[in-house]
Amino acid sequence: MPPISRREFVRTTASAVALGAALSATSRTLHANPLGLPIGCQTWPVRASIAKDFRGTLKELAAAGFQTIELCSPVGYADSGFGGLGKFKGSELRSILHDEGLTCVSSHFSIGELRKNQDDRIAWAKDVGLTQMLVPSLDGPKNPTLDDVQRAADEYNRMGERAAAAGIVQGLHNEDFELTQLDGKRTYDLLFQLLDPRFVKFQFQVSTISEGYDAAEYFNKYPGRFISMHVQGWSASDRKIVPVGQGTLDWKKIFTAAKTGGIKNYFVEMDLPLMKASVPYLRHLQVG
Repeated sequence: MPPISRREFVRTTASAVALGAALSATSRTLHANPLGLPIGCQTWPVRASIAKDFRGTLKELAAAGFQTIELCSPVGYADSGFGGLGKFKGSELRSILHDEGLTCVSSHFSIGELRKNQDDRIAWAKDVGLTQMLVPSLDGPKNPTLDDVQRAADEYNRMGERAAAAGIVQGLHNEDFELTQLDGKRTYDLLFQLLDPRFVKFQFQVSTISEGYDAAEYFNKYPGRFISMHVQGWSASDRKIVPVGQGTLDWKKIFTAAKTGGIKNYFVEMDLPLMKASVPYLRHLQVG
């Protein structure tokens, strides 16, 4: 091989460095978290730890690989381990989360606290830096009539409109009332007809596959109507929750459909050991 000049060496080395950087960036993209979103978790499974040591719990979640969390309101969830967070101003909570390397744009609120004083809860949400306020359920009866569903939807549309005026997305999870049926139809599907897409988005609980509610099916059926999802692995044979990536769910299919559904973030929600075991899979899941 003929000797290489200094100029050629410098030029060749620079090209190699640029190529290496490009390949590294490509590698990071190929192994990005699904949808390029930060790996999140719901804090409900660690509520007991939060009640004892909030900062310590945040450190543990961050060390496990979670980058963002979804809180539960210290007012609506005061008796579930979150009441102690009420001693912090919203801005203080925001700083604590930042100090621990975590972001938080979403929290669950009870429908009752929003009925009592939604404006106050919106103000707190904005202080924390939230852009999404979710309720777990509209809290309707177990055997609803169409009037029951209509009343619940009308009330939540008004809440959603008030939140939207403040720059907040109001969202609805699917638990209890939402999983009831009316004249052979799913209440959940009726709510997609009755809730105003301008003011209300949906958060899908993946584990409702146990009741026949398929995440990918709903994301494709109602494009753009979703804001987030709670993620659980599921074993159909054992009928139990397992770490994400184990069990029988097709996660590539779910996350691909999530793009159609409009998903902006997702939160793993299981017992802490299962949540931790889910992180490596999510880190390397490739979704086309």
